[in-house]
Amino acid sequence: MKILIIKGSPHIKGSSNLLTSQFIKGVQENHHEVTEFDVAHHHIAPCLGCEHCGMDGPCVQKDDMNELKELMLSHDVIVFVSPLYYFGISAQLKAAIDRIYSFTMKLSSMHKKTVFICAAWNSSKRTMDAVEAHYQALVDYMHFEDLGMILATGCGTPSMTSHSAFMKQAYELGKSID
Repeated sequence: MKILIIKGSPHIKGSSNLLTSQFIKGVQENHHEVTEFDVAHHHIAPCLGCEHCGMDGPCVQKDDMNELKELMLSHDVIVFVSPLYYFGISAQLKAAIDRIYSFTMKLSSMHKKTVFICAAWNSSKRTMDAVEAHYQALVDYMHFEDLGMILATGCGTPSMTSHSAFMKQAYELGKSID
């Protein structure tokens, strides 16, 4: 199985990416192919809302989204990774998700499987309510199949994260991908 990891954190060694490394470890033990795409360190412009694409045509913008589009269309599982910023995903990941608009019809008809990994400083479960609802709405709208989420609260630093139960949960979720 081909698994695409879309990283949305500007912190290469941050908590969300640390959790993702454990997820990848579990996935690779099942001999799946993993591709990582770091939207925070690629050039992905925000959607212009120009409607040129009509949800099923080429985007007028010429940036790294063309590469990400091909990866999303060619992989079986898409993993969205982000730190929690003000109760939502990072601006970098949001820009990439918004740009899915130009190939919504094709991508939604493929019934992709998805995973969501998010790390937050706050340890309250309620902290993740809005971002979880956003992810679930995306899954429903795009006809994705959710394979699981890691909503890691109390993971504000890599040290906090590495000592949390979420490390094992991320590994186990990766291991469960078949």
